[in-house]
Amino acid sequence: MSDLSIEATAMTENTTSVGGGNRPDASVSALKGRTGAGAPAETRGKTTIADGVVAKIAGMAAREVPGIFNLGAGMARAFGAMRERVPGGGGGGAVTRGVKVEVGERQAAVDLDVVVEYGVSIVDVAGDVRTNVIGAVERMTGLEVVEVNIAVDDVHLPDEEEQAEPDEGRVR
Repeated sequence: MSDLSIEATAMTENTTSVGGGNRPDASVSALKGRTGAGAPAETRGKTTIADGVVAKIAGMAAREVPGIFNLGAGMARAFGAMRERVPGGGGGGAVTRGVKVEVGERQAAVDLDVVVEYGVSIVDVAGDVRTNVIGAVERMTGLEVVEVNIAVDDVHLPDEEEQAEPDEGRVR
């Protein structure tokens, strides 16, 4: 019986009160859940990050990687190209084309559809994309990225670019 009372006493002594105390970890526990004038500014209120924000960050980070030609599956790229040519067609969606995200309270998952340049190591490019996307999303949002799934939908060949140039010149 005396052993139980000693354990109970030890447990109550380790409980941190909001008022603090002389223990070094008292300030850490006191910050959790505090609001009002006495609490630090970074703990007041709630920050919510929309899925679209994470998608834009992931899309920009993926496009920065050498070896990535474009994002989006074939039909998504075709519709996106048509939408960009129409005045007021919402060309801003190009950043998130080929990007799908799921965002929770503390974690995010990213799915990417990419087109790689011909001649690059797809495995190396995919690894670089994962590293860049995870770093950018975690640094900018504070969310933990649990996975980045990459689907390589196409390989961009050098001659394909030459065929696209005359059409672009005609539209002007």
